[in-house]
Formats: sequence, structure tokens, C-alpha cells
Amino acid sequence: MAKRCLITGITGQDGSYLAEWMLAKGYQVYGLVRRSSTLNFARIEHIQDRLTLLPGDLLDPASLIDAVKTAAPEEVYNLAAQSFVQTSWNQPVLTGEFTALGVTRLLEAVRLAAPEARFYQASSSEMFGKVKETPQTEETPFHPRSPYGVAKVYGHYITLNYRESYDLFACSGILFNHESPRRGLEFVTRKITDAAARIKLGLADELRLGNLDSQRDWGFAGDYVKAMWLMLQQATPDDFVVGTGRTTTVRYFVEQSFAALGMDLEWTGEGLREVGREQATGRAVVRIDERYFRPAEVNLLLSDPTKAKVGLGWTPEVSLEQLIEMMVRADLERLSPGSCGGPTE
Repeated sequence: MAKRCLITGITGQDGSYLAEWMLAKGYQVYGLVRRSSTLNFARIEHIQDRLTLLPGDLLDPASLIDAVKTAAPEEVYNLAAQSFVQTSWNQPVLTGEFTALGVTRLLEAVRLAAPEARFYQASSSEMFGKVKETPQTEETPFHPRSPYGVAKVYGHYITLNYRESYDLFACSGILFNHESPRRGLEFVTRKITDAAARIKLGLADELRLGNLDSQRDWGFAGDYVKAMWLMLQQATPDDFVVGTGRTTTVRYFVEQSFAALGMDLEWTGEGLREVGREQATGRAVVRIDERYFRPAEVNLLLSDPTKAKVGLGWTPEVSLEQLIEMMVRADLERLSPGSCGGPTE
């Protein structure tokens, strides 16, 4: 009989890749879907007929208990959250309700309705914030610099608390930045690759960004969901840092995105970046825009994934350059004449 899993956030980037992975492993996959007026199933459209979608909301404990009872899962993956850092300053209370207290509500539903299930919590490198040491490991102290990061710290520690208090098999994956063509357009990486494709096609002539010198450890989301699954296959529950062990700047991500389309960047002055070689579509600029700076910046994130490599046997397979090429080409194809658009449009 097939094993059963329940995935919250199944319509998002990570949820869609994880659902594909679980189906390939022979699981019966249940997904929690929050009712709204703008449901977007585009990321799971190609596998939707193989999924069982259940209504539920991280704000509503009764719906979570009902979903867990219906799915009767051996494994639960909590990937749902208010996950956009910039939005968390504008909606800090809502971010706390979903990204912090939502974890408690789901853990309580698991404790009551499926106490033998194994639980995965999506923690975040944003918890490290103003980092205390570099690189960051499972033992690095947290100093979050956004309401999102604070909420993720709560979710991380409440997961640990349920593991120690109720003997639940509960793990947290401290995932560093992971991207893909399925990333939302509001995130800086997709904003960059989407803009590069638009500029190449003559659909735009400018890209505005905030801090180009922020450094991030970027990987491919399709690789990272495998680490999630591996955590729940271990003999004992534990927490793991998941990343590439390499950090690069936003500036480098911009350069590589334009380079992938054969567009050279010429640095022409403070706050202004111009495409040096004239394209058929004309000149494009990348401008520094203060609106995109965070109130409190996270300047450097760099993982030490040794524990995941040794304990899980996990290593990333897609390089940053391969990831950027993948994202840029997907956006170019999506925006080209005759395209039907993509999942995040």
C-alpha cells in the first residue's frame, strides 16, 4: 500500500517540486489548499490529476485537524507561509499568524490526529539575519532582521519544542535561498530574470533594484526538496542546514542573467548600470531604487551544509550558473510571441 503524505503550500514553488518528487517515490500525495478568490494551480497543473487537494487554512485549527484526519499521512511537510520578506514589514501581524503561529496550529493538528506521522518544518536562512559567524551551521545563533525572519525563528523553535515535549518525529530544514523558473515574480531572482528576458525581447528597457551588494547562497529548489524528504527517512529526527556552501552578490546574479542572453553589462556610474552592447531592442538600464532597500538589511548568508552531506548523503546537483540559465531561458520562452505565459503570471 502506498505511503501517504500531506503537503501544505503545495501550489507554491517548493510544494510543486516536492509533490513531483513524492509522486515519483510512489506516495499518495495530499495537498492543503487555502480557499481564496485567486487560486493559482499553474505550478501543479501537470500533476493535479494525481493529487488529492484538501481545503484548509493555517489560521483555522479545525480545518487542519480535518485535513490531517482525512489524509492520515505518514509524513507531513509544512511549506506554507507568508514567505515574502519585503511584505512582512507591511504585514507583520499577518506574517506572524501564518509563518509563526500557523506552525503551532499544524503541529497540534498532527499531535491530535496523526501522532505517529513524521513532520517537516520549512525553516529559513533569514533566521540568521545579522549573522554571528560565517559560514552558518545548525549551531549558529539566530539574529533575524525582518518580521518574516522572526516568525521563522518561532516556527523553528516550536517544532523543536513539540519534538522534545511530545516525542513527535519533527524536523526543521534550515534552507538557504533556493530558486527556480517557478519562483514568484515578486522575488528578486525572478524579477531579474524576467526583466532580462523582457529587455531582450523589447518589452521593457529598465530594471530597478535595491541593494546589489547583498550576498546570498543560492541553489535550485528541485534539489532542496530532496533534502526535505531525506530528513524524514532518518532513524531519529534532527535539524539540518541545506545550502550550496557558496555565496554571491545580487550584482553577480544580474550580470549572469544578462550574460546568459548575450547582453554585456557596462558599469557607468553610481546607481546606474547600462547594457554596453547595443541590442536590436535598444538600451537597457539597471537602476538603484531606494524603494527596494530593506529597513534592516541581511548582508551576508553562507551555509555550511556539511551535516546534510554527511548525515543525509545530500548534495546539490545544479550550479548557480546552470540555475540562472534555466530561469532566464524559461522566462524568455514564456514571454516570446506565441507563448501562453507561465505559472507566475
